[in-house]
Amino acid sequence: MSFIRLQAATLAVLIGACSVGSSSASGENATVAEQEQPGPSGRPFQVTPLATFQSPWALAFLPDGSALVTEKPGRVKLWRSGGGTSAVAGVPTVASGGQGGLLDIKLSPTFPDDRLVYLTYAEPSAKGGSGLALARAVLVQDRAGTRLDRSQVIWRDPAGGRGGQFGAIIAFAPDGRSLFLTSGERQRFTPAQDLNQPLGKILHLTLDGKPAAGNPLGNRQGERTVTVTDPPEDTRAARDMPGRRVSLPGPNLTPAATWSSGHRNPYGLAFDAQGRLWETEMGPRGGDELNLIKPGRNYGWPLVSNGRNYNGVPIPAHSTRPDLEAPKLFWDPVISPSSLLIYSGDLFPQWKGSGFIGALSGQALVRVTFDGERAANADRWDMGARIRWVGQGPGGAIYLLEDGESGRLLRLAPTARR
Repeated sequence: MSFIRLQAATLAVLIGACSVGSSSASGENATVAEQEQPGPSGRPFQVTPLATFQSPWALAFLPDGSALVTEKPGRVKLWRSGGGTSAVAGVPTVASGGQGGLLDIKLSPTFPDDRLVYLTYAEPSAKGGSGLALARAVLVQDRAGTRLDRSQVIWRDPAGGRGGQFGAIIAFAPDGRSLFLTSGERQRFTPAQDLNQPLGKILHLTLDGKPAAGNPLGNRQGERTVTVTDPPEDTRAARDMPGRRVSLPGPNLTPAATWSSGHRNPYGLAFDAQGRLWETEMGPRGGDELNLIKPGRNYGWPLVSNGRNYNGVPIPAHSTRPDLEAPKLFWDPVISPSSLLIYSGDLFPQWKGSGFIGALSGQALVRVTFDGERAANADRWDMGARIRWVGQGPGGAIYLLEDGESGRLLRLAPTARR
């Protein structure tokens, strides 16, 4: 993280400690305050630590209430709700370092029948550097322990190269018949506008990793040779950044798989109850975003942003390009959004339909509300740690994973009422 972004993040934490955003005076928040009594921290929920992991990244609950937790260095742990963790065997080899490693994990929509688990990770690339991969495997639990069996990569970026910001978030379509995958632009900027490369895109795939039917560009294929660049200093330098030509091993299906383009680092992806797809995205200095994702739309990166390059080089504002999709919300100072949950449980009935966003540099849990295609800030709670992941668990409790070497799994439940 740059010094400039660190300063912005520190300011964001201070602001978050005393303010909950632009809609903090709304009647909705007044109702919440009446229903839930703040604990000693001022938060309207109690926090229970459950376990500690080494650089956890994501979690998937199993039907019995236990959970699979990914650790970025390349491990999957089985956490049991009664306490204790154990290693899961059969994890693919990952390229761990920087922002790369073992990332998202999701259960198949038909997990009780097929026992399939989907994983995203940075894998070593034969072309040099690393690339994002999406794999699935069968979860086996027997007397020998817990393992991932018959692991198979179903989609990958074969071009490789340097850079972080993998995105790597999986969201299954509401009908369970396809999936959406976020692919970050790897700190290279310009590939987000290149339809021949999956970087900076949200992809819509079948459950076995092929381009899904009905995507905006149909069956269009891309060029068999693409230009791979190293991460440049800023958006201006990216325009003239030299690259190397890399030949792909087969047909380039990226255009056929692309749902939307012009993304920087999309770390959150979730459907609301009406089937709208929402995304949280790390921007540059002062430009984190909440976007409503629509097919075929271009979200502007790196052509426009509500932020600036880390070195201060300006970026044209979204208002200069009305042909490009602007965010529904943005944060300046940044919060570094890490994940997105749209809550559907009954444990916090007053928050049903709200979005919950984990904040890394903001060290907070952020709540937003939705009204059709509009969104508004609602609450922001200081958690005292970088929040890597937020999700909904059994019974409607909200669970968080802290970032870092000793990241804790936390359970949020309502505080006692008067």
